[in-house]
Amino acid sequence: MPRRKTMPPPRTSSDHKKPISLKRLAEHLGLSSATVSIVINRKPLSDMIPEETKTRIWEAASRFNYRPNIIARSLRQQRTYSIGVLLPEFSDGYSALVLSGIEDYLLGKGYAWLAASHRHKDELIREYPHLLYTRAVEGLITIDTPYDEHLPFPVVSVSGHQTIEGVTNIVLNHDRSAELAIGHLHELGHRRIAFIKGQSFSSDTQVRWDSIRKACRSFGITVDPQLVAQLEGVSPSPEPGYQAAKRILANKVDFTALFSFNDVSAIGAIRALQEADLHVPESVSVVGFDDIAVAAYHIPALTTIRQPLGHMGSLAAETLVERIAARGNEGPALLEVEPELVVRESTAPLSTAKAVPSGKG
Repeated sequence: MPRRKTMPPPRTSSDHKKPISLKRLAEHLGLSSATVSIVINRKPLSDMIPEETKTRIWEAASRFNYRPNIIARSLRQQRTYSIGVLLPEFSDGYSALVLSGIEDYLLGKGYAWLAASHRHKDELIREYPHLLYTRAVEGLITIDTPYDEHLPFPVVSVSGHQTIEGVTNIVLNHDRSAELAIGHLHELGHRRIAFIKGQSFSSDTQVRWDSIRKACRSFGITVDPQLVAQLEGVSPSPEPGYQAAKRILANKVDFTALFSFNDVSAIGAIRALQEADLHVPESVSVVGFDDIAVAAYHIPALTTIRQPLGHMGSLAAETLVERIAARGNEGPALLEVEPELVVRESTAPLSTAKAVPSGKG
């Protein structure tokens, strides 16, 4: 693009503290207002503009305190360029990774997002989508949140398993996840496996449990009801996993491996095993789920099924933005992503020494 003569900056240093117009910023840079607008608003055409030029624009925008007039743009285009996000809580590693992916994508598209956590309260799950709608969001992303009401804008559901008109579900291939986890333990020689199921309110709990039982049948592994416990309570801490493992140990039934619903609960379960004088992985191998950041740094480092949570978040944001732009296009009903087995220190071949939790703890 032709470069214009550079105009002098605003007259005094005090002027730098006041926002300047797009036109004044463009004149200072010697560029057209259209070029500056394309970069500032992160429009698709910005990919065609040289990086050096984009850097100059952003540095000048920061120096002279330029702020896009979002209200004017919204009124002009009848758009708000904002979406809503509904999730269980902000402190959960799972939700944080999905949110990170959503944010990464939206930052590059000039969208803002408003998030609300419902803490698994039914009244908030029903109320918040409508509240976000009154805030003029153009679409909604739900994360691990069951929701079956029809909404007047496009919806993308991460870990959603309900078929609802107007909703795109982004889900993990749970059959493959179970095959990877159970197959790994089976290959290591484990046949007596304990399981920690997710809370009843989690969207993935029943789907994942059905896949686990299916994988166990294919590997010839019997699921003993006394070796199954369900997470209870809404705490995102390791405590529910710790308590679930204690309940399994209290049944005094031998097992050599444990597959937990997520990494956080697996970490709590490991603490319960250690208190029962059972070493991981020498006495009991443990497999988690999700591959949150702390999984690699826990002692022992956690073997887990990696759920591409960041990718699921960015895919959800991309799908929603495309559906908003398409106006009336419902988009795909289902998008499936693939898991990955990450082997670390918490699993090992079955020892010749038999694990005997019944006499410990």
